[in-house]
Amino acid sequence: ISVGAYSADALLKPFVLASKGAGTVIDKSAQVKTALTGAGFVVVGEYAPYSSANIIVVTNDELKQNAAASEFGGYGAVQRVALTEAGGEVQVSYTNPVYMSHVYRMAGDLSGVSAALEKALGRVEEFGAKGLTVKRARKYHYMFGMEYFTEPNELAEYASYEEAVQAVDSQLAKNDNGVSKVYRVDIPGKQESVFGVAMKGEGKAGKYMDDQFIMSEIDFHDVRSTAHLPYEVLVSGNKVYALYARFRIALNFPDLSMMGKHSFMNIMKTPDAIRDVLQKTVQK
Repeated sequence: ISVGAYSADALLKPFVLASKGAGTVIDKSAQVKTALTGAGFVVVGEYAPYSSANIIVVTNDELKQNAAASEFGGYGAVQRVALTEAGGEVQVSYTNPVYMSHVYRMAGDLSGVSAALEKALGRVEEFGAKGLTVKRARKYHYMFGMEYFTEPNELAEYASYEEAVQAVDSQLAKNDNGVSKVYRVDIPGKQESVFGVAMKGEGKAGKYMDDQFIMSEIDFHDVRSTAHLPYEVLVSGNKVYALYARFRIALNFPDLSMMGKHSFMNIMKTPDAIRDVLQKTVQK
């Protein structure tokens, strides 16, 4: 399917596999960054959640403008590119901008971003799910009783946007609760900023918020969905939000079963653990 030519019944998937082959994550990361900047993307952050992976986060004008035109559009202001060692090869993959535009109910479908990523990195196939139609993606939730895009966690409230964004930035810099900043992107023309956050939990109590633990339970297919990370915190106006984990995790793993070996049951405590640690991190 050519990018942007999705028919109403076409199935969109969360991720795109760009390539896989010999090499190291370090060497490939350097090549990927060169290709991305050559294609007009700005690298806003980089993050190695575990030894076999690296994630590069990018934005560009189309992403920022579309975010500005969309309610709570900051969540879709970046794309994430992952390099993962698996099965003796390095996989290069990235978030599918068109899928993201619809699950985040954005104004435009980011097909230009999709074309730019394909040109820079390649495109073998979409993966990560059986797929959702545009209509289903725009109203996505995992199942009955589970949260929608419009039901985020409200983490904190400040006197103003300026105070909120400054507080979140400085709290993340402290890395007190195992929550640290990967990137920050300010949305042009509106009081909104999105932060990418890495989460590292200690011991039994902390594991349910821990990026590596969560991914070890849910990211088990041959082609890895590493670009699910990192999680976002959004400052919009004077409030600080995060998407509810039952939505934010499910949108990238929509086919994950409820019960069984690799299932939501194994990370049952994760949504509350993530909400609690983010709240603790960003509140006054």
